[in-house]
Amino acid sequence: MNARRAMRDKKAMRENGRPSIGLLALQGAFHAHGEVLVRLGAAPREVRLPGDLNGAEGLVLPGGESTALLRLIEEYGFEETIPRFAAEGKPILATCMGLILLAREVRNPAQKSLGLLDVAVERNAYGRQVDSFEAEGEVLGRPFPMVFIRAPRILDVGKNVEVLGTWNGDPVLVRQRNILAATFHPELSGDDAVHGMFLDVLPRER
Repeated sequence: MNARRAMRDKKAMRENGRPSIGLLALQGAFHAHGEVLVRLGAAPREVRLPGDLNGAEGLVLPGGESTALLRLIEEYGFEETIPRFAAEGKPILATCMGLILLAREVRNPAQKSLGLLDVAVERNAYGRQVDSFEAEGEVLGRPFPMVFIRAPRILDVGKNVEVLGTWNGDPVLVRQRNILAATFHPELSGDDAVHGMFLDVLPRER
């Protein structure tokens, strides 16, 4: 990227002091994430093609159907774009299906993933869509409302993965370097703390 392009992207990222956050909008329930980000002072932008990530400071991978999303990611060329974005150290928030997409191993059934997050997960571990439920878990030592919709279960956590939230003894919110991932839907909880943690790691405007 040349210097002129870099300066233009930096200006786009911080127009009016609001960080530009990419919101993967290929499939799934991404609108609720956008509402939370706006509430917290960020500027979400829908990402439908790899080029839409240019200038974004962070990326949200929302819930949805992981098999369908994997097909679209391959079709539109995100298999290289998302890992490159993560390798640049930019923060990523992945929820439910987004976590499945990033996991190193996916079971029930086994499927491809990007392998950016050192966890093994089981798909639909808490039941089907009709079995969706709300519960109170714990995030950073305090009660936190959680919404589980066809949620994956984290079966194994790598040594470099930090567990930040639990429910019923299971890890449900984890962090590995610049990746924050939840098995539940924090955008539906009515508590913006998880998105706040995601935004807190963005570089501050000088």
